[in-house]
Amino acid sequence: MGLSVSEMRKGMTILYNGELYEIVDYEHSKRGRGGAVARTKLRHLTSGRVVSETFKGAENTESVFLESRQLQYIYHDGTDYVFMDTERFDQFPISKEVLGSGVDFLVEGSNVIGRYYNGELVKIDLPTFVELTVVHTEPGVKGDTVSNVEKPATLETGIVIRVPLFVKEGDKLKVDTRTGTYVERL
Repeated sequence: MGLSVSEMRKGMTILYNGELYEIVDYEHSKRGRGGAVARTKLRHLTSGRVVSETFKGAENTESVFLESRQLQYIYHDGTDYVFMDTERFDQFPISKEVLGSGVDFLVEGSNVIGRYYNGELVKIDLPTFVELTVVHTEPGVKGDTVSNVEKPATLETGIVIRVPLFVKEGDKLKVDTRTGTYVERL
């Protein structure tokens, strides 16, 4: 039995043509007398490749259950990011392609949720917010008090985000992992 267009949601993991995909973008439309259509962008969970697909009905798709386990990011070995199951102490290497932009928010010791399908780790869910330290930013210019003025700041993971002028090197920031944006200084 296939998954109907109305049951699809952004963030859902589906089995499509025998492969695991995550729905990263979803647009549902119904026009006139025709049936409902879902335009999606799907990210392949093992290769990281993104494809666009249009679904007209319950064709070759089904929702899948992913088992969840607490993992801890322990190190990067040059090609893979290595995570450890906090209960079983098993280690799992995951490529940058599979992690996607999530690697920009990983600090050694970070806790994440590992998603498993048939006993195999297929996906990592980051916390919504992470705390990262500013390693480089230009000082704010004295007298530049216009509201909402931002400057670039490089964080400890290497990602560069826009921050308010008062942020300085060494500050710890709360960052939204969904959008990659500054939330507050801690």
